[in-house]
Amino acid sequence: MARRNVLFLFCLLITCFLVPSSLALPSCSDFVFPNNKVFASCTNLPSLDSFLHWTYGPSSTTLHVAYRHGQVSSSTWVAWGINPTSKGMVGTQAIVAYTKPDGTMAVFTSPVNSYGTQLQEGNLSFPVSDLSASFLDNQMVIYAVIELPENTTSVSHVWQDGPVSGSTLGMHQVSGNHLQSMGTLNLSSGQGSASHSGSSKNQLKITHGVLNTVSWGIMMPLGFMAARYLKAVGPKADPLWFYVHITLQLPGYLLGMAGGATGLYLGVKSAGVHHPCHMGIGITLFCLGLLQISALFLRPAKDHKFRNLWNLFHHLTGYTVLLLSFANIWVGFYILKPAKAWIIVYGVISGAMIVSTIVLEVWKRLTQDGNTIGANEASATSTREDNKV
Repeated sequence: MARRNVLFLFCLLITCFLVPSSLALPSCSDFVFPNNKVFASCTNLPSLDSFLHWTYGPSSTTLHVAYRHGQVSSSTWVAWGINPTSKGMVGTQAIVAYTKPDGTMAVFTSPVNSYGTQLQEGNLSFPVSDLSASFLDNQMVIYAVIELPENTTSVSHVWQDGPVSGSTLGMHQVSGNHLQSMGTLNLSSGQGSASHSGSSKNQLKITHGVLNTVSWGIMMPLGFMAARYLKAVGPKADPLWFYVHITLQLPGYLLGMAGGATGLYLGVKSAGVHHPCHMGIGITLFCLGLLQISALFLRPAKDHKFRNLWNLFHHLTGYTVLLLSFANIWVGFYILKPAKAWIIVYGVISGAMIVSTIVLEVWKRLTQDGNTIGANEASATSTREDNKV
């Protein structure tokens, strides 16, 4: 039974890499606008569940645009804008929309002149007309017509969201995808791309997340299950349980070290961005994992007087690693805010491991109780035979 569960969980691990591609965001071209609005080009923006649709006539320098921002509530503001002077937030000529307390939409232009902007209404550096916005099914859409300089073929653009309280717009988050929501829009080819620095950091974050989720969140728990439940099969599973345990734990720890290294490098590359809780738990896991690996080489013989003490240390450290690993992975999800497909897949995997652990734990206890009863009956039978003699 334990072997079947280990095989089942490995199949789920493979699913972790196959399912997300099938759960990807729908193509922007599949969306149908109300009132038969049609745009010549569109792109799935790489972060914040956002899409951009546009029609551009170079001869008239007119850009008709519709910015869609999904997975938002009525207490959220959204913004999209063009930065004509540089890449990034400061200098962006933004269009902002939110739902007012009475349920109607507010939409206005706001030049972003500093990082401390409160998105106050103001004129942009280029003409904007036909502003409107809508909110339906947790999706906000901004419509606008923008006049661009002649011979404009590409623009740097930024998109964002944040909280609204009444009519007061709050600060957007300064972590995860909120720092990656910028890119370049090629108006002539109809292609959009993320900024190079943002894309590079995003790849590092994805690498960091995948390495640590697979190592601390999948391989380590499977190694724990192999040791605890294969051993319960009995002498016929010895030393199989030990080899499976080590085969999962050692590579898992090495992958975890690589994941930790990418995290430290990200910290160096992301000045001003701090996640002390996530980093603190990660460093603690690294140290506890190192203790576990070191203890392997110091393991006393089975009949040594300190073997029980070593077992207690090894088990308590292992349980602590498991709990901290699960906690830190979900903290990481909160920070990174990956596509929901990844969260769903890992939720299924971790849920399957928890359910399997409960089932196997019950089986282990029943097996132990059966063995105890059998041993007691054998002992009683032997005693009766001795009394007869």
